[in-house]
Amino acid sequence: MKKYIFFIGFILFVVCSYFFQLSVGKEIGYNFTIFFTEMITFLPMMFILIGLFDVWFPKEKVVKHIGKDTGIKGTLWVILLAMLQAGPLYGAFPVAYLLWKKGSSIRNIFIYLGAFSTLKIPMLAFEIGFLGLKFSLLRSLITLPVFILIAALMEADLKNKQFELQQP
Repeated sequence: MKKYIFFIGFILFVVCSYFFQLSVGKEIGYNFTIFFTEMITFLPMMFILIGLFDVWFPKEKVVKHIGKDTGIKGTLWVILLAMLQAGPLYGAFPVAYLLWKKGSSIRNIFIYLGAFSTLKIPMLAFEIGFLGLKFSLLRSLITLPVFILIAALMEADLKNKQFELQQP
């Protein structure tokens, strides 16, 4: 019961907001419903695709293309993978976990997460439409090297620490 106290408090707040006509609580409830519905409709398909990826792509191929010793080729592969995917950022974390499990380098996982958050083709299309091609190219040319640098620094920091992911 103790671990559900926050959730119960949230539900009580939203319900009381409808009774006492609190617009803030109503808006919070509405936004929660929208985001929850989006997540419930998106996640099952995402997990099916991740399961198929897990079965269809052998570990040897992942290690060969985006493993520890792949260099710039591996970086380009994860950037391409990130750009071709669609969906919210929380959809990238299961893929990142699967890439780690299959033998991808830490650097490439961090690059994947950074590229996923900023370089997805659908997002770039909207950005170009609203802010222009010049802005989009400039922002991409600035953020991509920053993500690659951060990934290299994270890899260097975690390399000698026997970093391992815990199985859920």
